[in-house]
Amino acid sequence: MEDWFQIGIVTNTHGLHGEVKVFPTTDDAKRFKKLEEVFLETKAGKIPLKVAQARFSKQMVILKFQGKDRIEDVQGFRGNGLFVTREHAVECKEGEYYIADLIGMEAVDEDGLLLGRVADVIQTGANDVYVVQVLETSPYVSRVPGKNKELLLPAIKECILDVDVPAGRITVHLMEGLLEPEG
Repeated sequence: MEDWFQIGIVTNTHGLHGEVKVFPTTDDAKRFKKLEEVFLETKAGKIPLKVAQARFSKQMVILKFQGKDRIEDVQGFRGNGLFVTREHAVECKEGEYYIADLIGMEAVDEDGLLLGRVADVIQTGANDVYVVQVLETSPYVSRVPGKNKELLLPAIKECILDVDVPAGRITVHLMEGLLEPEG
């Protein structure tokens, strides 16, 4: 399981007094108002920063960090991710999962046959879609359309039967139309 969650990316400085513009990568941008500490990802590792103030401007978050009072203090932050630890992540509701935990999970069918691994999660308006990279050794590989051998599984209860985060496995029902007919 992933212990770090990216919540935003510093896009630029804002003004002359050490503020930065952050593009939120979290589902709940309001969480920035409650943040006390974030970790800035750098080449040297993650650096802790105390949040002094958070405000919103259009779809961006303007952050001010304690001890960073000049533009020169934050210029090097541009393009870097902001992270929180798992314990400070927004808690998932029943049936919700962190995308970072889903990536890399094994996908198996109802009979336990290995399909592949979750490579990505696409967030759509209606429901998420799990992108499963089908393994060459999977009995389903010849029935997956396309060259990339990716299967798009809607994250709905009729298709995703079980998500076992500690085991790193999702169990799926391969609904009609997802695979090419046997032949």
